Amino acid sequence: MGSVKGWICVVLVGILGYLCMDSFDPESIANARVLVTGASTGIGEEIAYHYAKAGAQLVITARREQALQKVKAKCLELGAKNVSLIIADMGEPVDREQILEKAVTVLGGLDYLVLNHIGYTPFQMWEGDVSHARWLMEVNFISYVDLATAALPYLTQTKGSIIVLSSLTGKTPIPFAAPYAATKFALEGFFVALRHELTMRESPISITLCILGLIDTQSAMEKTKEKVSISAYPAKDAAFAVVSAGARRVKEMYYPWYVWPTCFFRDWFPQIRDWAILRTFNYEPQRQEQKAL
Repeated sequence: MGSVKGWICVVLVGILGYLCMDSFDPESIANARVLVTGASTGIGEEIAYHYAKAGAQLVITARREQALQKVKAKCLELGAKNVSLIIADMGEPVDREQILEKAVTVLGGLDYLVLNHIGYTPFQMWEGDVSHARWLMEVNFISYVDLATAALPYLTQTKGSIIVLSSLTGKTPIPFAAPYAATKFALEGFFVALRHELTMRESPISITLCILGLIDTQSAMEKTKEKVSISAYPAKDAAFAVVSAGARRVKEMYYPWYVWPTCFFRDWFPQIRDWAILRTFNYEPQRQEQKAL
């Protein structure tokens, strides 16, 4: 039995070591033609900066033009070959219909489609707001499907990549995020199935799912304040992991370190998983002593 446990440890260490290896060479994305959604702030902004440092050509999208202009200026300072803006609301089908056509026209093709945008959702217990859940599904899922579908012909020509930013909540649901978790589970289902179909068609397109834990974006910090007892990790580092994984065409990327073990063990020990989740969210069951009758 001892030898079996030893071999299991060796295998797990080997897998972790493989996952931690990073053979990413920024030169591999120099001059790459990249469309990044949700690029006005947070992880999307940092993703744009990493591509810019490598000398990529960028189209960045978001709803807020002023914020995008600031990102554009910094991208050019960092070394981007060129940067174009598309102002669009991903909750509006009319807005997103023209995004791919405009981006490809500006860039002359497409090598990377980075789907990063998310709809705002309060970090609170479910209170039955179905209309908000429906809107969130439109922004966080349907728009991803729309853009990816429109990009397939262009990415086929360039043997390009789709990079999808997902979340640990798309693997292991957590409190206060029921509608959000549903959208991330939908992304997992659709893009993994699409990857299988592309393989069956012998398509050259790669799909990378990025499974992220708690990242220190302003929005995440405001929502989780005093509700979560785990540390947040830097958006800049998360963005680098995303860009690196996409360039290396890996199927799934996990960041930070605890995300992969959590996903790996989630179905083996469900009771421990649920206990850990509740403790992470500062939940302590109320214990009342029963009085003897």
